[in-house]
Amino acid sequence: MTSPVRVALLGCGTVGSDVVRLLHEQSADLAARIGAPLEIAGIAVRRVGRDRGDLPVDPALFTTDPLGLIKRDDVDIVVEVVGGIEPARGWLVEALRAGKSVVTANKALLAEDGATLHDAAAEGGADLYYEASVAGAIPLLRPLRESLHGDRINRVTGIVNGTTNFILSAMDATGAGFAEALEEATELGYAEADPTADVEGFDAAAKAAILASLAFHTRVTAADVHREGITEVTAADVASAKAMGCTIKLLCIAARNTDPAGRESVSVRVHPAMIPLTHPLASVGDAFNAVFVEAEAAGQLMFYGRGAGGAPTASAVLGDVVAVARNRLAGVHAASESAYADLAVRPMGEALTRYHISLDVADRPGVLEAVAGVFARHEVSIATVRQGPAGGGPAGRGEDAELVIVTHVAPDAALAATVRALRGLEIVRSVTSVLRVEGGA
Repeated sequence: MTSPVRVALLGCGTVGSDVVRLLHEQSADLAARIGAPLEIAGIAVRRVGRDRGDLPVDPALFTTDPLGLIKRDDVDIVVEVVGGIEPARGWLVEALRAGKSVVTANKALLAEDGATLHDAAAEGGADLYYEASVAGAIPLLRPLRESLHGDRINRVTGIVNGTTNFILSAMDATGAGFAEALEEATELGYAEADPTADVEGFDAAAKAAILASLAFHTRVTAADVHREGITEVTAADVASAKAMGCTIKLLCIAARNTDPAGRESVSVRVHPAMIPLTHPLASVGDAFNAVFVEAEAAGQLMFYGRGAGGAPTASAVLGDVVAVARNRLAGVHAASESAYADLAVRPMGEALTRYHISLDVADRPGVLEAVAGVFARHEVSIATVRQGPAGGGPAGRGEDAELVIVTHVAPDAALAATVRALRGLEIVRSVTSVLRVEGGA
Protein backbone atom coordinates (compact mmCIF):
# COMPACT_ATOMS: atom_id res chain seq x y z
CA MET A 1 0.00 0.00 0.00
CA THR A 2 0.97 3.62 -0.53
CA SER A 3 1.29 6.33 2.09
CA PRO A 4 -1.81 7.03 4.17
CA VAL A 5 -4.52 9.39 2.98
CA ARG A 6 -4.85 11.94 5.77
CA VAL A 7 -8.26 13.28 6.80
CA ALA A 8 -9.07 16.46 8.71
CA LEU A 9 -12.41 16.19 10.49
CA LEU A 10 -14.31 19.40 11.26
CA GLY A 11 -16.81 18.64 14.00
CA CYS A 12 -17.13 15.75 16.40
CA GLY A 13 -20.76 15.74 17.45
CA THR A 14 -23.19 12.92 16.76
CA VAL A 15 -22.19 12.44 13.12
CA GLY A 16 -18.50 13.25 13.59
CA SER A 17 -18.18 10.74 16.43
CA ASP A 18 -19.72 8.02 14.27
CA VAL A 19 -17.34 8.90 11.43
CA VAL A 20 -14.42 8.37 13.83
CA ARG A 21 -15.84 5.04 15.05
CA LEU A 22 -16.46 3.72 11.54
CA LEU A 23 -12.97 4.79 10.43
CA HIS A 24 -11.55 2.81 13.36
CA GLU A 25 -13.78 -0.27 13.09
CA GLN A 26 -13.51 -0.62 9.31
CA SER A 27 -9.93 0.56 8.86
CA ALA A 28 -8.71 -2.62 7.16
CA ASP A 29 -11.64 -2.84 4.75
CA LEU A 30 -11.45 0.85 3.91
CA ALA A 31 -7.72 0.59 3.21
CA ALA A 32 -8.33 -2.37 0.90
CA ARG A 33 -11.04 -0.53 -1.00
CA ILE A 34 -8.97 2.62 -1.40
CA GLY A 35 -5.53 1.11 -1.87
CA ALA A 36 -4.10 3.10 1.05
CA PRO A 37 -4.93 3.46 4.73
CA LEU A 38 -7.02 6.36 5.99
CA GLU A 39 -5.62 8.31 8.92
CA ILE A 40 -7.14 11.13 10.94
CA ALA A 41 -4.76 14.09 10.80
CA GLY A 42 -6.77 16.15 13.30
CA ILE A 43 -10.24 16.90 14.60
CA ALA A 44 -11.45 20.49 14.99
CA VAL A 45 -13.86 21.00 17.89
CA ARG A 46 -15.13 23.85 20.05
CA ARG A 47 -13.89 22.38 23.34
CA VAL A 48 -10.89 20.08 23.42
CA GLY A 49 -11.46 18.90 26.99
CA ARG A 50 -15.04 17.71 26.54
CA ASP A 51 -15.78 14.14 27.66
CA ARG A 52 -16.34 12.03 24.52
CA GLY A 53 -16.64 8.69 26.24
CA ASP A 54 -14.74 5.81 24.70
CA LEU A 55 -14.21 7.43 21.30
CA PRO A 56 -11.28 5.52 19.72
CA VAL A 57 -9.05 8.49 18.98
CA ASP A 58 -5.87 10.00 20.38
CA PRO A 59 -6.85 13.11 22.43
CA ALA A 60 -3.80 14.88 20.99
CA LEU A 61 -5.60 15.04 17.61
CA PHE A 62 -8.20 17.51 18.88
CA THR A 63 -7.76 21.20 18.08
CA THR A 64 -9.79 24.39 18.31
CA ASP A 65 -8.10 25.82 15.19
CA PRO A 66 -10.00 24.44 12.17
CA LEU A 67 -8.38 26.80 9.67
CA GLY A 68 -4.91 25.89 10.90
CA LEU A 69 -5.78 22.21 10.55
CA ILE A 70 -7.07 22.70 7.01
CA LYS A 71 -3.92 24.53 5.94
CA ARG A 72 -1.56 21.79 7.10
CA ASP A 73 0.48 20.25 4.30
CA ASP A 74 -0.22 16.69 5.49
CA VAL A 75 -4.00 17.00 5.09
CA ASP A 76 -5.45 15.45 1.93
CA ILE A 77 -9.21 15.42 2.58
CA VAL A 78 -11.39 17.72 4.69
CA VAL A 79 -14.59 16.28 6.14
CA GLU A 80 -17.06 18.90 7.44
CA VAL A 81 -19.94 17.89 9.73
CA VAL A 82 -20.31 21.15 11.68
CA GLY A 83 -23.19 22.62 9.68
CA GLY A 84 -24.31 26.23 9.27
CA ILE A 85 -23.21 28.81 6.74
CA GLU A 86 -20.30 30.57 8.42
CA PRO A 87 -17.57 29.85 9.32
CA ALA A 88 -18.03 26.54 7.43
CA ARG A 89 -18.12 28.27 4.03
CA GLY A 90 -14.76 29.97 4.63
CA TRP A 91 -13.15 26.74 5.80
CA LEU A 92 -14.32 24.73 2.80
CA VAL A 93 -13.42 27.39 0.25
CA GLU A 94 -9.91 27.51 1.74
CA ALA A 95 -9.58 23.74 1.45
CA LEU A 96 -10.94 23.46 -2.08
CA ARG A 97 -8.84 26.30 -3.48
CA ALA A 98 -5.79 24.59 -2.00
CA GLY A 99 -6.63 21.43 -3.94
CA LYS A 100 -7.88 19.47 -0.93
CA SER A 101 -10.97 17.39 -1.56
CA VAL A 102 -14.00 18.13 0.62
CA VAL A 103 -16.73 15.83 1.92
CA THR A 104 -19.59 17.66 3.62
CA ALA A 105 -23.03 16.96 5.04
CA ASN A 106 -23.87 20.67 5.14
CA LYS A 107 -27.21 20.94 3.31
CA ALA A 108 -27.84 24.51 4.47
CA LEU A 109 -24.59 25.79 2.99
CA LEU A 110 -24.97 23.83 -0.25
CA ALA A 111 -28.51 25.10 -0.70
CA GLU A 112 -27.65 28.72 0.07
CA ASP A 113 -24.31 29.05 -1.68
CA GLY A 114 -23.29 25.81 -3.34
CA ALA A 115 -22.09 27.84 -6.32
CA THR A 116 -19.19 29.29 -4.30
CA LEU A 117 -18.09 25.81 -3.22
CA HIS A 118 -18.33 24.40 -6.74
CA ASP A 119 -16.37 27.34 -8.13
CA ALA A 120 -13.66 26.86 -5.50
CA ALA A 121 -13.48 23.14 -6.32
CA ALA A 122 -13.04 23.91 -10.00
CA GLU A 123 -10.39 26.51 -9.20
CA GLY A 124 -8.39 24.12 -7.02
CA GLY A 125 -8.95 20.99 -9.08
CA ALA A 126 -10.45 19.26 -6.05
CA ASP A 127 -13.45 17.02 -5.42
CA LEU A 128 -16.59 18.24 -3.65
CA TYR A 129 -18.81 15.38 -2.47
CA TYR A 130 -21.97 15.73 -0.37
CA GLU A 131 -24.01 12.53 -0.43
CA ALA A 132 -24.77 12.89 3.28
CA SER A 133 -26.49 16.25 2.80
CA VAL A 134 -29.74 14.68 1.59
CA ALA A 135 -31.49 11.56 2.87
CA GLY A 136 -28.74 10.27 5.15
CA ALA A 137 -27.42 6.85 4.14
CA ILE A 138 -29.69 6.53 1.09
CA PRO A 139 -27.50 6.47 -2.03
CA LEU A 140 -29.31 9.19 -3.93
CA LEU A 141 -27.14 12.11 -5.02
CA ARG A 142 -24.49 10.03 -6.77
CA PRO A 143 -27.11 8.17 -8.85
CA LEU A 144 -28.56 11.55 -9.86
CA ARG A 145 -25.12 12.96 -10.60
CA GLU A 146 -23.59 9.89 -12.25
CA SER A 147 -25.84 6.87 -12.87
CA LEU A 148 -28.64 8.92 -14.46
CA HIS A 149 -26.33 11.40 -16.18
CA GLY A 150 -27.21 9.94 -19.56
CA ASP A 151 -30.93 10.25 -18.96
CA ARG A 152 -33.40 13.11 -18.75
CA ILE A 153 -35.06 13.52 -15.36
CA ASN A 154 -38.49 15.10 -15.45
CA ARG A 155 -39.61 15.01 -11.85
CA VAL A 156 -38.32 14.28 -8.35
CA THR A 157 -40.82 13.84 -5.52
CA GLY A 158 -39.59 13.01 -2.06
CA ILE A 159 -40.10 12.66 1.66
CA VAL A 160 -36.79 14.04 2.86
CA ASN A 161 -37.42 15.00 6.48
CA GLY A 162 -37.76 12.20 8.99
CA THR A 163 -39.16 14.34 11.81
CA THR A 164 -42.16 15.58 9.85
CA ASN A 165 -42.77 12.16 8.37
CA PHE A 166 -42.89 10.67 11.87
CA ILE A 167 -45.33 13.35 13.01
CA LEU A 168 -47.67 12.94 10.04
CA SER A 169 -47.47 9.14 10.27
CA ALA A 170 -48.40 9.32 13.96
CA MET A 171 -51.33 11.64 13.21
CA ASP A 172 -52.53 9.21 10.53
CA ALA A 173 -52.17 6.14 12.76
CA THR A 174 -53.67 7.50 15.98
CA GLY A 175 -55.86 10.44 15.00
CA ALA A 176 -53.73 12.73 17.18
CA GLY A 177 -53.38 16.44 16.51
CA PHE A 178 -50.14 18.10 15.42
CA ALA A 179 -49.14 19.22 18.94
CA GLU A 180 -49.59 15.73 20.40
CA ALA A 181 -47.63 14.06 17.60
CA LEU A 182 -44.83 16.64 17.89
CA GLU A 183 -44.61 15.98 21.63
CA GLU A 184 -44.23 12.26 20.97
CA ALA A 185 -41.56 12.90 18.32
CA THR A 186 -39.64 15.07 20.81
CA GLU A 187 -39.84 12.44 23.56
CA LEU A 188 -38.52 9.77 21.20
CA GLY A 189 -35.66 11.96 20.00
CA TYR A 190 -36.94 12.44 16.44
CA ALA A 191 -37.55 16.17 16.93
CA GLU A 192 -35.08 18.75 18.20
CA ALA A 193 -35.84 20.95 21.22
CA ASP A 194 -36.45 23.69 18.63
CA PRO A 195 -38.16 21.84 15.75
CA THR A 196 -38.67 24.92 13.57
CA ALA A 197 -36.28 23.90 10.78
CA ASP A 198 -38.14 20.62 10.39
CA VAL A 199 -41.80 21.45 10.95
CA GLU A 200 -41.69 24.72 9.00
CA GLY A 201 -40.05 23.02 6.01
CA PHE A 202 -36.65 24.77 6.01
CA ASP A 203 -34.70 21.49 6.18
CA ALA A 204 -36.71 19.93 3.35
CA ALA A 205 -36.41 23.10 1.24
CA ALA A 206 -32.60 23.00 1.44
CA LYS A 207 -32.63 19.37 0.33
CA ALA A 208 -35.10 20.15 -2.46
CA ALA A 209 -32.73 22.80 -3.81
CA ILE A 210 -29.83 20.31 -3.89
CA LEU A 211 -31.95 17.64 -5.60
CA ALA A 212 -33.25 20.08 -8.23
CA SER A 213 -29.77 21.37 -8.97
CA LEU A 214 -28.51 17.86 -9.70
CA ALA A 215 -31.61 16.62 -11.52
CA PHE A 216 -31.98 19.57 -13.86
CA HIS A 217 -28.37 20.77 -14.28
CA THR A 218 -29.36 24.17 -12.96
CA ARG A 219 -28.23 26.15 -9.95
CA VAL A 220 -31.17 26.21 -7.54
CA THR A 221 -30.93 27.77 -4.09
CA ALA A 222 -33.14 27.46 -1.03
CA ALA A 223 -34.48 30.94 -1.81
CA ASP A 224 -35.91 29.55 -5.08
CA VAL A 225 -37.96 26.92 -3.25
CA HIS A 226 -41.57 27.59 -2.28
CA ARG A 227 -41.83 26.40 1.32
CA GLU A 228 -44.73 25.54 3.62
CA GLY A 229 -44.52 23.50 6.83
CA ILE A 230 -46.91 21.10 8.53
CA THR A 231 -47.94 23.14 11.58
CA GLU A 232 -51.38 23.90 10.07
CA VAL A 233 -52.20 20.26 9.27
CA THR A 234 -55.03 19.13 11.54
CA ALA A 235 -56.51 15.83 12.63
CA ALA A 236 -59.54 16.77 10.52
CA ASP A 237 -57.29 17.11 7.45
CA VAL A 238 -55.87 13.65 8.09
CA ALA A 239 -59.37 12.20 8.48
CA SER A 240 -60.50 13.87 5.26
CA ALA A 241 -57.48 12.44 3.45
CA LYS A 242 -58.40 8.97 4.70
CA ALA A 243 -61.93 9.43 3.40
CA MET A 244 -60.44 10.08 -0.05
CA GLY A 245 -58.14 7.04 0.13
CA CYS A 246 -55.14 9.30 0.72
CA THR A 247 -52.55 10.15 3.32
CA ILE A 248 -50.74 13.44 4.01
CA LYS A 249 -46.98 13.80 3.57
CA LEU A 250 -44.58 16.73 3.55
CA LEU A 251 -43.29 16.52 -0.01
CA CYS A 252 -40.43 18.12 -1.85
CA ILE A 253 -41.36 18.33 -5.52
CA ALA A 254 -38.97 19.38 -8.26
CA ALA A 255 -40.36 19.29 -11.79
CA ARG A 256 -39.22 20.14 -15.29
CA ASN A 257 -41.78 22.20 -17.22
CA THR A 258 -42.13 23.01 -20.91
CA ASP A 259 -44.37 25.85 -22.08
CA PRO A 260 -46.29 25.89 -25.39
CA ALA A 261 -43.36 27.65 -27.07
CA GLY A 262 -41.01 24.84 -26.05
CA ARG A 263 -39.19 26.86 -23.38
CA GLU A 264 -38.11 24.80 -20.39
CA SER A 265 -38.11 25.81 -16.74
CA VAL A 266 -38.18 24.14 -13.35
CA SER A 267 -40.45 24.48 -10.34
CA VAL A 268 -39.33 23.51 -6.85
CA ARG A 269 -41.64 23.40 -3.84
CA VAL A 270 -42.02 21.93 -0.37
CA HIS A 271 -45.45 21.63 1.24
CA PRO A 272 -47.81 19.12 2.82
CA ALA A 273 -49.95 17.30 0.29
CA MET A 274 -52.46 14.50 0.04
CA ILE A 275 -51.25 11.52 -1.97
CA PRO A 276 -53.23 8.36 -2.81
CA LEU A 277 -52.51 5.24 -0.79
CA THR A 278 -51.54 3.56 -4.05
CA HIS A 279 -48.57 5.91 -4.51
CA PRO A 280 -45.20 4.37 -3.54
CA LEU A 281 -44.48 7.24 -1.13
CA ALA A 282 -47.73 6.71 0.80
CA SER A 283 -46.37 3.64 2.62
CA VAL A 284 -43.21 5.43 3.83
CA GLY A 285 -43.82 5.74 7.55
CA ASP A 286 -42.06 6.51 10.80
CA ALA A 287 -38.90 8.62 10.36
CA PHE A 288 -37.90 7.06 7.04
CA ASN A 289 -37.13 8.99 3.87
CA ALA A 290 -37.87 8.11 0.27
CA VAL A 291 -37.37 9.85 -3.06
CA PHE A 292 -39.32 9.00 -6.21
CA VAL A 293 -37.54 9.86 -9.47
CA GLU A 294 -39.20 9.93 -12.89
CA ALA A 295 -36.82 9.79 -15.86
CA GLU A 296 -37.51 9.42 -19.57
CA ALA A 297 -35.47 6.28 -20.24
CA ALA A 298 -35.12 4.73 -16.77
CA GLY A 299 -38.77 5.29 -15.92
CA GLN A 300 -39.80 5.39 -12.27
CA LEU A 301 -37.19 4.80 -9.55
CA MET A 302 -37.51 4.97 -5.78
CA PHE A 303 -34.76 5.34 -3.18
CA TYR A 304 -35.74 4.44 0.39
CA GLY A 305 -34.10 4.20 3.80
CA ARG A 306 -33.21 6.00 7.01
CA GLY A 307 -32.66 9.64 6.24
CA ALA A 308 -31.05 10.84 9.46
CA GLY A 309 -29.09 9.77 12.51
CA GLY A 310 -25.41 9.59 13.32
CA ALA A 311 -24.56 6.18 11.88
CA PRO A 312 -26.57 6.45 8.62
CA THR A 313 -25.14 9.91 7.92
CA ALA A 314 -21.61 8.77 8.80
CA SER A 315 -22.04 5.87 6.37
CA ALA A 316 -22.77 8.32 3.56
CA VAL A 317 -19.81 10.48 4.61
CA LEU A 318 -17.42 7.54 4.52
CA GLY A 319 -18.73 6.46 1.12
CA ASP A 320 -17.71 9.87 -0.20
CA VAL A 321 -14.35 9.70 1.59
CA VAL A 322 -13.57 6.40 -0.13
CA ALA A 323 -14.48 7.88 -3.52
CA VAL A 324 -12.39 11.04 -3.17
CA ALA A 325 -9.45 9.11 -1.66
CA ARG A 326 -9.40 6.75 -4.63
CA ASN A 327 -9.56 9.72 -7.00
CA ARG A 328 -6.66 11.33 -5.18
CA LEU A 329 -4.49 8.22 -5.44
CA ALA A 330 -5.33 7.96 -9.14
CA GLY A 331 -4.41 11.60 -9.69
CA VAL A 332 -7.88 12.53 -10.96
CA HIS A 333 -10.94 14.32 -9.67
CA ALA A 334 -14.62 13.90 -10.43
CA ALA A 335 -16.45 15.93 -13.03
CA SER A 336 -17.24 19.41 -11.78
CA GLU A 337 -20.70 20.81 -11.22
CA SER A 338 -23.11 20.33 -14.11
CA ALA A 339 -25.16 23.51 -14.41
CA TYR A 340 -25.11 23.92 -18.17
CA ALA A 341 -28.91 23.96 -18.56
CA ASP A 342 -29.33 27.13 -16.48
CA LEU A 343 -33.12 26.82 -16.53
CA ALA A 344 -35.34 29.51 -15.08
CA VAL A 345 -37.07 28.71 -11.81
CA ARG A 346 -40.80 29.32 -12.09
CA PRO A 347 -42.65 31.10 -9.28
CA MET A 348 -45.07 29.02 -7.24
CA GLY A 349 -48.04 30.77 -8.80
CA GLU A 350 -47.24 29.13 -12.15
CA ALA A 351 -46.89 25.62 -10.73
CA LEU A 352 -49.70 23.28 -11.77
CA THR A 353 -51.37 21.75 -8.73
CA ARG A 354 -54.66 20.40 -7.42
CA TYR A 355 -56.43 21.53 -4.24
CA HIS A 356 -58.52 19.88 -1.56
CA ILE A 357 -60.65 22.61 0.05
CA SER A 358 -62.98 22.23 3.04
CA LEU A 359 -65.61 24.93 3.59
CA ASP A 360 -68.15 25.58 6.33
CA VAL A 361 -71.08 27.18 4.50
CA ALA A 362 -74.63 28.28 5.16
CA ASP A 363 -77.01 25.35 4.71
CA ARG A 364 -79.52 26.86 2.27
CA PRO A 365 -80.46 26.64 -1.42
CA GLY A 366 -78.11 28.18 -3.97
CA VAL A 367 -74.94 27.83 -1.90
CA LEU A 368 -73.34 25.17 -4.08
CA GLU A 369 -74.14 27.17 -7.21
CA ALA A 370 -72.52 30.31 -5.73
CA VAL A 371 -69.41 28.40 -4.67
CA ALA A 372 -69.10 26.71 -8.07
CA GLY A 373 -69.41 30.12 -9.69
CA VAL A 374 -66.30 31.35 -7.85
CA PHE A 375 -64.30 28.42 -9.20
CA ALA A 376 -65.61 29.04 -12.72
CA ARG A 377 -64.68 32.75 -12.62
CA HIS A 378 -61.08 31.80 -11.79
CA GLU A 379 -61.04 29.06 -14.45
CA VAL A 380 -60.54 26.28 -11.93
CA SER A 381 -62.36 23.07 -12.75
CA ILE A 382 -63.98 21.08 -9.93
CA ALA A 383 -63.29 17.34 -9.91
CA THR A 384 -65.44 16.22 -6.96
CA VAL A 385 -67.75 17.73 -4.35
CA ARG A 386 -68.78 16.11 -1.08
CA GLN A 387 -71.44 17.70 1.11
CA GLY A 388 -72.36 16.96 4.71
CA PRO A 389 -73.31 18.58 8.03
CA ALA A 390 -70.78 21.01 9.49
CA GLY A 391 -68.43 19.44 12.01
CA GLY A 392 -69.38 15.95 10.90
CA GLY A 393 -72.49 15.98 13.10
CA PRO A 394 -75.90 14.48 12.26
CA ALA A 395 -77.66 15.81 9.20
CA GLY A 396 -80.58 18.18 9.67
CA ARG A 397 -79.24 19.93 12.77
CA GLY A 398 -77.79 23.43 12.79
CA GLU A 399 -77.65 26.09 10.09
CA ASP A 400 -74.27 25.24 8.53
CA ALA A 401 -72.99 22.54 6.20
CA GLU A 402 -69.58 21.34 5.08
CA LEU A 403 -68.42 21.27 1.47
CA VAL A 404 -65.30 19.35 0.52
CA ILE A 405 -64.10 20.20 -2.98
CA VAL A 406 -61.25 18.64 -4.95
CA THR A 407 -60.12 20.48 -8.07
CA HIS A 408 -58.57 19.45 -11.32
CA VAL A 409 -55.06 20.68 -12.13
CA ALA A 410 -54.74 24.46 -12.41
CA PRO A 411 -52.07 27.13 -11.85
CA ASP A 412 -51.45 27.56 -8.15
CA ALA A 413 -52.09 31.30 -8.42
CA ALA A 414 -55.60 30.65 -9.78
CA LEU A 415 -56.31 28.21 -6.97
CA ALA A 416 -55.04 30.67 -4.34
CA ALA A 417 -57.18 33.44 -5.84
CA THR A 418 -60.19 31.12 -5.71
CA VAL A 419 -59.66 30.47 -2.01
CA ARG A 420 -59.35 34.21 -1.32
CA ALA A 421 -62.60 34.85 -3.15
CA LEU A 422 -64.36 32.06 -1.26
CA ARG A 423 -63.33 33.65 2.04
CA GLY A 424 -65.10 36.82 0.93
CA LEU A 425 -68.45 35.18 0.32
CA GLU A 426 -71.16 35.90 2.88
CA ILE A 427 -72.40 32.30 2.65
CA VAL A 428 -68.95 30.88 3.51
CA ARG A 429 -68.56 30.79 7.28
CA SER A 430 -64.91 29.68 7.06
CA VAL A 431 -62.38 27.96 4.84
CA THR A 432 -61.37 25.25 7.29
CA SER A 433 -58.68 23.52 5.27
CA VAL A 434 -56.66 23.96 2.09
CA LEU A 435 -54.27 21.22 1.00
CA ARG A 436 -52.68 20.37 -2.30
CA VAL A 437 -53.29 16.97 -3.88
CA GLU A 438 -50.43 15.17 -5.65
CA GLY A 439 -49.83 11.82 -7.26
CA GLY A 440 -52.94 11.47 -9.38
CA ALA A 441 -55.52 11.09 -6.60
